Amino acid sequence: MYKIAFTDIDGTLLGPNRDLTPATISAVTQLKDKIPFILVSSRMPRQMYHLQEDLEILDLPLIAYNGGYISHNKKGLFSVEIPTAIVEKIVQYNQRDRQERVHLSLFHADQWYVEEMDYWALREQTNTKASPRIKSNKEVIELWKKEAVGAHKIMCMGEKEKIDQLWSYLEDEFSDQLHLYRSKDTYIEIANKKISKLTGIQEILNQCFPQIKLSEAVAFGDNYNDIEMLEGVGLGVAVANAREEVKAVADQITKNHKEDGVAISLKNIFNTSLRNNSQE
Repeated sequence: MYKIAFTDIDGTLLGPNRDLTPATISAVTQLKDKIPFILVSSRMPRQMYHLQEDLEILDLPLIAYNGGYISHNKKGLFSVEIPTAIVEKIVQYNQRDRQERVHLSLFHADQWYVEEMDYWALREQTNTKASPRIKSNKEVIELWKKEAVGAHKIMCMGEKEKIDQLWSYLEDEFSDQLHLYRSKDTYIEIANKKISKLTGIQEILNQCFPQIKLSEAVAFGDNYNDIEMLEGVGLGVAVANAREEVKAVADQITKNHKEDGVAISLKNIFNTSLRNNSQE
């Protein structure tokens, strides 16, 4: 019997309008008193709270930054950061040539900083329903040095050719220290190499649900950063729109995220499981 569910958000849980559909809300709220439903994303926590509220799971922890930060009741439970010295090197590289510069968003816990509200910042704000603070990368680094903290995520956004160039630099310089994830040709998400969505799940089970084993967990995903998570849990489910590499490691494939794939799968897995359990 499966006792807990974890899900990616973008491309997995959200529907065609990048929001929760009535079917998804219904499926989760029907299970919420029996099965913990945990959001797992590369997003910052503040970009996930409104989803938790709609699903009536604000009392549950969430996994942000691909496993780099765990928040519960809007307080940090677990944190693995990119050292400020590395953040500074990346910022300096990006500023070497104005023509080659890309947008850098710097994240720590519920802080999101951008240098200006450019096309990329506005797009991310629209997609995630959260707003950044305007502060230069240099000022953010100085602030974090004083506070002795680092970045939970660096989001790099720009034209494909510029992102290609930055990717090559990051791989050459930091491949042993940083986890680099390219969700699109125009995006690079950077986190500490020590973390993943699976390490975040293991940490939540250890701290919040010690009675539940990893083999009793279900996880849903669609993209490369979900592969380790789907392989590691008891039941890994890919949505139909998932990357082929993700489908290859999944135990099950449900419908497209635009067709309420997670909601359908939740009902099939947990209603049957709960019903069988009640008959034992």
